[in-house]
Amino acid sequence: MNILEEIKTRVLLCDGAWGTLLQAKGLKPGECPELWNLTRRKDVLDIARSYIEAGADIIETNSFGGNRIKLSQFGIGEKTPEINEAAAAISREAAGPNRHVAGSIGPTGKMLITGDVTPDELYEVFSEQAAALERGGADIIIVETMADPEEAAIVIRAAKKRTRCTVIATMTFDPAPSGNFYTIMGTTPADMVRILKEAGADIVGSNCGNGTEILTGIARAIRKADKEIPLIIQPNAGLPELIDGKTVYRESPEFMASFVPELVNLGVNIIGGCCGTTPEHIREIAIKLGK
Repeated sequence: MNILEEIKTRVLLCDGAWGTLLQAKGLKPGECPELWNLTRRKDVLDIARSYIEAGADIIETNSFGGNRIKLSQFGIGEKTPEINEAAAAISREAAGPNRHVAGSIGPTGKMLITGDVTPDELYEVFSEQAAALERGGADIIIVETMADPEEAAIVIRAAKKRTRCTVIATMTFDPAPSGNFYTIMGTTPADMVRILKEAGADIVGSNCGNGTEILTGIARAIRKADKEIPLIIQPNAGLPELIDGKTVYRESPEFMASFVPELVNLGVNIIGGCCGTTPEHIREIAIKLGK
């Protein structure tokens, strides 16, 4: 079933962190995670399968930094299509025919506002990545962890033009003393909804940056701005803390899942996790959703 039809009847469950699990499998600081799609395929497949077994309806791909600009920094820009096709094929193998695969696209790290890159250059970079993800088996493109609404809008337009995929777009916000939420570019949730809808996003929301309680507040702010747009929320398992040289996220699966009823009451259509979340977190959320 098309995901836009499916969310009319039930709340869907997305997967959790990928970076956290890749690091647990031995990904080193400074190493290219996306290259593992070619060199450590079994490990990437294990991660995808672990989320399927936990109850996820949507499995993302190991392609967050898989655009040509970022891959070129590792000297493998020419492998962009191959890496993204492999990322989607791995998640599709785990998902099978009855679950969704969301091709993950993150920011390039280049700033439009400073002239590091042009809109046309970004459009071509994101078009290449989105098309490769669809070829590999993605039925969704998920634009994640965006701070600049212009960059997010370019990805959305590229994905809508170059693929047949449903497009989800999420931005990362932080709370201000005023009680509102802003990206580092000063974008509010209301701004985000307006800009990303105009660009053609089918589903919008927020991910990363903060834990479940704050992301619940962001969901409330988005719903205040737009009561109808399909909504996805993917919190971290709390804020990262460095303990004995290791990054730790303190939100337990049970704590994270305790916010599910409130998120459902706010009209959130898809719930998942970001940094620090594990299959155990997703399994607890699945229980709360009655899966």
